[in-house]
Amino acid sequence: MPDVKYAVFGGVYNNYLALEATLADARRRGCAQTYCLGDLGGFGPHPERVFPLLCEHRVVVMQGNYDHSIGHDLADCGCGYTDPRDNHYAQLSYAYTRDHTPAAWHPFLRELPPQLRATWAGKRVLMAHGSPRKVNEFLWESTSPDAFLARLLDQHQADVLLVTHTGIPWQRRLPDGRLVVNVGAIGRPANDGRTEVWYCVITASDTDGAITAELVPIAYDWPRLASEMRHEGICAEFIETVETGWWTTCLEILPTKERAKGRY
Repeated sequence: MPDVKYAVFGGVYNNYLALEATLADARRRGCAQTYCLGDLGGFGPHPERVFPLLCEHRVVVMQGNYDHSIGHDLADCGCGYTDPRDNHYAQLSYAYTRDHTPAAWHPFLRELPPQLRATWAGKRVLMAHGSPRKVNEFLWESTSPDAFLARLLDQHQADVLLVTHTGIPWQRRLPDGRLVVNVGAIGRPANDGRTEVWYCVITASDTDGAITAELVPIAYDWPRLASEMRHEGICAEFIETVETGWWTTCLEILPTKERAKGRY
């Protein structure tokens, strides 16, 4: 049987332009199904433009912390930040998204599942937003040793774990062959100095049971996004990130190694 490809992305963050580009790329690659790991809102402009695209393209969507908070009209995003500086910018982002998400979409957000499971090439695949333990847990590459990831897979009965939330993509093949992938986020750059955003294409082979992951950069019309952000009065720090590829906010949560790779 031929290999089957699946597109998996997270962190749309209102970036409907990057979402359009990601969906087009997944179609070009012949992906059989597309999955979104949550956080449809935040950071960018025009949240109302994201939902119709997801529905039109029949994307399988799960709930992130943002979606849970917006759907229930909560006071904050539940992002999991602890530093006041991170929380300040998170609240700016959340307030804009909450105020501009039509109430008609709140039931959609409330009813999204908290996890997704699938079987690909005979492997048990688990998709979570932050981690299987907690929706807003950050799984960073530098602070997630193999033994910890193996326990996580054991506890949640998975051979493949796909997550997002941190906004920085990475993947790890464990010594026992199991796979953990942070698929990144398509809503903003990955603090790498590139204006592209990242998603993941999973290839599953029924012939030999192999599961592989490719982290894919996506170019999109970021000048248009930046212009729309300015028009909407979104803070300059967020716009700088779109234009430069470097994070200017929500940096205090970053572990030492991840922060050292950025500009700030």
